[in-house]
Amino acid sequence: MRGNSVPARHHPNRGRQAYLAFIVHRLSGFALALFLPVHFWALGRALTAEAELEGFLRWSDSPSVKAAEWVLVLLLAAHAGGGIRLLALEFLAWREWHRSLLAVAAAFSVVVGLAFALAL
Repeated sequence: MRGNSVPARHHPNRGRQAYLAFIVHRLSGFALALFLPVHFWALGRALTAEAELEGFLRWSDSPSVKAAEWVLVLLLAAHAGGGIRLLALEFLAWREWHRSLLAVAAAFSVVVGLAFALAL
């Protein structure tokens, strides 16, 4: 429970958009957690097996891997935007503009994703 007498799950300001933001934040965090061991494995291969790394880098130039990279960057932006939104909700007094933080977090994710797609 927070500082008021209404439990968080019955909070009057909790709506469908906030629940969707919660789901996106959780799923993006889970997907990033699954990616990290693969990323560290690939970095480890770079230190020990140069020939295998060269094959891995050739494979990573395929269009499907490039698309997966874009999804990864979009997930990272979504998770970062959602985390910043949660920090604002936690540490700032409740204001009506907090509802707009959902849109700002979503826009941040889309902008970062598009910028990365254009840079490919």
